[in-house]
Amino acid sequence: MFEEKLDALSQMMAEHMALSFPPGFRGLDLEDQDMVMLGADVYGYALGVLKGPLDEQRGKGLIRLTAVFEKVLPAIDDTYAARYYTHVRDLAVLAAEIETLREK
Repeated sequence: MFEEKLDALSQMMAEHMALSFPPGFRGLDLEDQDMVMLGADVYGYALGVLKGPLDEQRGKGLIRLTAVFEKVLPAIDDTYAARYYTHVRDLAVLAAEIETLREK
């Protein structure tokens, strides 16, 4: 099951890289979040999870990011951007699940 989740994370990251960044979201802040950095940070954490366990600080950063989406997603009024950032959120959640499994 653990390896399957790692494979799923790798697949989701490839899908993310194939998506176009939402027009109009470069330089946009929503709910005090830079939307470019939000996606980049999630991808960076996910890449770290694929390489091995995150240190405590990065693990907490990943958990913090998963919570950010509770505020950001409802503030997005563009259909494509909402789908894009929902995918980014799902990527963060899966990466956090994998980290939780590692801790057990």
